[in-house]
Amino acid sequence: MADPGTGPRPPKRLRFRWWWLGLAAALLLVVAVFAFATLQPIQVLPRIRLAPGFSLIDQNGEQLTNEDLRGSFVLYNFTYTDCEPPCHNLDATMREVQDRLVELDLGDVPVQLVTISFDPENDTPEVLRAHARSAGADPATWRFATGDPTRLKSIIGSGFEVYYEPDEAGGFRFDPAFVLVDGWGIIRGEYHYQSLAGNADRFLRHLSVLAEELAKSKGAAKVAYEAAHLFLCYAD
Repeated sequence: MADPGTGPRPPKRLRFRWWWLGLAAALLLVVAVFAFATLQPIQVLPRIRLAPGFSLIDQNGEQLTNEDLRGSFVLYNFTYTDCEPPCHNLDATMREVQDRLVELDLGDVPVQLVTISFDPENDTPEVLRAHARSAGADPATWRFATGDPTRLKSIIGSGFEVYYEPDEAGGFRFDPAFVLVDGWGIIRGEYHYQSLAGNADRFLRHLSVLAEELAKSKGAAKVAYEAAHLFLCYAD
């Protein structure tokens, strides 16, 4: 008597065909993944970590917080106004980025530039305002700010992971760095002069990559962009 728990088995030839179809599908998936990772048809910027929260005072004596910048792409750098020229050309690089933003098509996403001074004792709002004028900063785009020394160490050193410390001459030793943050407050680029050239061309290109991801990573395309993050398809 036949076992009632077993039905008729498919013909051996049919089982063989399904096995080959499954293998072919698996191989096709592997090839597609390899091609995506190798050819990188979509490039993104890494999602590094959350940027720190902060509350600072800008060159106009007004409060500047990370929440004020939410929804904007923000390029930060870190310095102090008594830094001897050329002081790694930080102001010149930020000025070039500011002046060339008109070259980009970023949709409706605003871009803000923020220079944070780690010398609040000397860099008062008045000093920052005069420095901003001499640097050619457009106050609508590029702001200079500082704050409480203890909080600055937490914001810059721990949050942005940028090194600085007082030196024996009354100035500072520091890592000349830029940090790019997206509209959700996520760090998407870290640029250190010792390892990655901090130049305006690179920043402008990365701003365009961010804008393209924001505009296109919707619906079915979102899967492709998530795959680009998964397979580390990062823009240079």
